[in-house]
Amino acid sequence: MSEISQSDRRIRRLRRVRAGVIGAATVVSVLMVLLVLAAWRNDFEIERHRGVTSGEVLSAGRLRSAVMYVTPDSVTHNPKVGILYPTNLTVGQRINVEYSTRDPDLVRVAGRDARVAIVPAASVIVVAWGLALPALWLVRRKRREA
Repeated sequence: MSEISQSDRRIRRLRRVRAGVIGAATVVSVLMVLLVLAAWRNDFEIERHRGVTSGEVLSAGRLRSAVMYVTPDSVTHNPKVGILYPTNLTVGQRINVEYSTRDPDLVRVAGRDARVAIVPAASVIVVAWGLALPALWLVRRKRREA
């Protein structure tokens, strides 16, 4: 009887591991889809109330860059959350930016949109499931042995 209960515990543990792996990969996938949808929502807001001006890149990073620009009403803006789609920018670079006249802190590099976010988000999803599927295969194999 001891072997049967130990086998049952192992099967339950493997079920939890399976559920955890599927849950983690699903959460990552959903977050990536939400990220792309949020980018599209931001683009939609910018398109509805678009202002265009030039700005100067204050700091440049792979994931976040800061930019300073002046709107036609002579107000200088330096959005705290940075600029959308900041890849390939360098400090001191002059760039055209598009911003929402309703919310001037919502700004993106002119000519870029949510399509820029699709490939990185899809890559993260592929990696998440690329790790999850072999783990699920191992769990299934261990469960058959139990």
